[in-house]
Amino acid sequence: MGIWQVILNSFLPPRCQKCGKILKEDIGLCKHCLNQLNFITQPYCQKCGQPFEFLEDNDGKMLCGRCLKNKKTHFRLSRSAFVYNEDSKSLILNFKFNDRTENANYLAKILFVAGEDIFNAGVDIMVPVPLHYTRLIKRRYNQSALLCNELSKISGIECDNLSLIRHHKTRPQVELSGIARQKNVHNVFSVKNPIAIKGKRVLLVDDVLTTGATLRECAKTLKSAGAKSVDTLTLGRVI
Repeated sequence: MGIWQVILNSFLPPRCQKCGKILKEDIGLCKHCLNQLNFITQPYCQKCGQPFEFLEDNDGKMLCGRCLKNKKTHFRLSRSAFVYNEDSKSLILNFKFNDRTENANYLAKILFVAGEDIFNAGVDIMVPVPLHYTRLIKRRYNQSALLCNELSKISGIECDNLSLIRHHKTRPQVELSGIARQKNVHNVFSVKNPIAIKGKRVLLVDDVLTTGATLRECAKTLKSAGAKSVDTLTLGRVI
């Protein structure tokens, strides 16, 4: 640790990104909050990453019932770092709505570990799920873009913040459920620069996977623009 970091920490000591407890080192989360997170690890569906309830090792080759039934999907692999529940909600919401943008680097490190299967399969470019410009002006930042930019620094893979755009303003997905979410995002995305996407293995980055409607629509749009494959990677996943 450099002298300037020591001086800075004496005035602004690092705190747990979830509970705010002062930490001796800038390690993101205190031990208690870290242990509260339900990280998604094997066994899970090889394709969509849905965790299985049984504990036996599935050697990473099993598919869930939904993926067995719907083999033709717009994405190749989908992974999430942890279960989105009451224990993890504040960590994401603080980052997303309460200007805790300094947390992006630590959260991106968690994403990098969670996306091991995807990175091993090969990624050419990363794309964040975009906000409509009116919402971006109101919020002042796109949390998915911040994650994508930090993940780019860690992985060395380019982050493209400009090609995928949301050209229609929609209701927040959190206000909807089920099929209404799918209708809400239908045909609201487009690719501004298809040349940057064509033939590329694209990784879509977002904060939370709920029903997957937004990610599916983004993947559909990217595939229509010529993407060779599309994977999805999120921090949280609603189970």
